[in-house]
Amino acid sequence: MTTEMTTKVNYASNILKNYSSKVVSADQAVSIIKSGDKVLVHSNCAIPAKLVNALVAKRDRLENVEILHVLAVGPLPYLEPGMEKHFRHRSFFMGANVRPAVNEGRADFTPIYLYEYPLLFSRGIIKPNIALIHVSPPDEHGFCSYGVEVGITKTPAEKADTIIAQVNPNMPRALGDSFIHINRIKYIVETDEPILELPQGEGSMSAEQEDIYSRIGMYIAEMIEDGSTMQMGIGVIPDSVLKFLGTKKDLGIHSEMFSDGIVSLVERGIITNARKTLHPGKMIAGFVLGSRRLYDFIDNNPMIEFHPQEYVNDPFVIAQNKKMVAINSAIEVDITGQVCSDSIGSRLFSGFGGQVDFIRGASRSEGGKPIIALPATTKDGNISRIVNHLKPGAGVVTNRADVHYVVSEYGVADLFGKCIRERVTALIKIAHPKFRDELAAYAKKNNYL
Repeated sequence: MTTEMTTKVNYASNILKNYSSKVVSADQAVSIIKSGDKVLVHSNCAIPAKLVNALVAKRDRLENVEILHVLAVGPLPYLEPGMEKHFRHRSFFMGANVRPAVNEGRADFTPIYLYEYPLLFSRGIIKPNIALIHVSPPDEHGFCSYGVEVGITKTPAEKADTIIAQVNPNMPRALGDSFIHINRIKYIVETDEPILELPQGEGSMSAEQEDIYSRIGMYIAEMIEDGSTMQMGIGVIPDSVLKFLGTKKDLGIHSEMFSDGIVSLVERGIITNARKTLHPGKMIAGFVLGSRRLYDFIDNNPMIEFHPQEYVNDPFVIAQNKKMVAINSAIEVDITGQVCSDSIGSRLFSGFGGQVDFIRGASRSEGGKPIIALPATTKDGNISRIVNHLKPGAGVVTNRADVHYVVSEYGVADLFGKCIRERVTALIKIAHPKFRDELAAYAKKNNYL
């Protein structure tokens, strides 16, 4: 055996010994958590369920443990009623499983732009004592990948005093700035369980609803030029757009996240990233939400780079992509162009996410198109979502000066550089016909028209 081979064998042996020395049970690992600690939990589909369940099992010896994460998928036992004495959750973006606790006062919500969220930790504004993460097994050099969720968790986790990792062979090895070395990990808890899945755009819709979303997707697709770079956001609208991109060429991805719909466009040669002006040839993202098919697609795929969200979502980074198209949805838009997408009146619903990051980045991009899209009415068709004024207590996520394009199933309103009169006229045209007279009457009463 050559000296070089011996060195490699010894190196691998040392990594294995180091790894093995850190392996403990979940119960042992979470025993170091004490009352008053701040505990960061891996976000989205990477929730380390084995560690979370072990922590909740020890609730009777714990008080005022603060749990921190952004969107979380799956059951969250520390949010159940009666847990408030033991755990207080702080959310930075609410899903359906967190929303009731926040609105009932049993959990907290912090509004923040997604690109600024990791900065809370890198700047020491929030200091976690413990980070519970969910990663792939280490490679031959001792590096584990954060897998399906890199951007939101990597920076905050690595600012924690102690890192506990749930290591799972089912976690894909995502590439990019997406790794943590086992030397940074205090305890390792091994598991072999499926990664949580959250395919986007699924669910039952009536034929009428499908038609509405298809028309929205068609209008947006018509705005996307060959060689554009896209941010797709979350939900049925971005997925509806993907259905109409079959004739496009050399599209690229720079997005806080993407889902399954991207995979077929790559396989069909529509998404190539070849004409991107930043990271040409690469899809850039912070995390994915989707199915096992998507997880297998990102596994060890050199076309895809994951980066921390403070990079992916930085508007000045986004703007370096020419023809940047940002597609985001809203709960309601008023006739002057104010966008509410995080609350229903005063009832908190979700969060800022990456909407403003990408709207502003796309607006600064050469040839960029920042787009807000929504159906013209609520699901039952009885309430207009293009409104006289936002509901009392509603939050303005994207202000009227940031809005360029608003799209409904009735067309595209181009608001950039338009005065209030022109904005009102354009938005009324894409409202549902049965609400247009009412909107116009309000506009005239307030001297908008």
